[in-house]
Amino acid sequence: MNNLFIEYPKCTTCQKAKKWLNDNNVKFEVRHIVENTPTVQELEKWIKLSKKEIKKWFNTSGLKYKELNLKEKLPNMTDKEKIELLASNGMLIKRPLLITKDTVLIGFKEDEWEVTLKNKFKFSSHI
Repeated sequence: MNNLFIEYPKCTTCQKAKKWLNDNNVKFEVRHIVENTPTVQELEKWIKLSKKEIKKWFNTSGLKYKELNLKEKLPNMTDKEKIELLASNGMLIKRPLLITKDTVLIGFKEDEWEVTLKNKFKFSSHI
């Protein structure tokens, strides 16, 4: 499986992450998070692989998150309902996502990406 980079192209954090991947010669395929929103099945698989709570997958600074008042609603929802909600609108999903064969990174924190990926790909670490 090739690495999959899921982004919203206008997002500056996604742009920084993509530049970082290119600068470090990490090969990847690009997928638009709104035009090709992850499915329930993909999200179930990736959430498990990420080892992160489902709530970490939500774009809490997004307009849609606030519009739907999800801060109040999420605590009362089942995991299944949360995943179905994420799959219903790509703008609810924290971005960017980088999916490798055995790792899923959510959001772009350069240090985290570097530590996680430096053993998978050949690039010089700045840490």
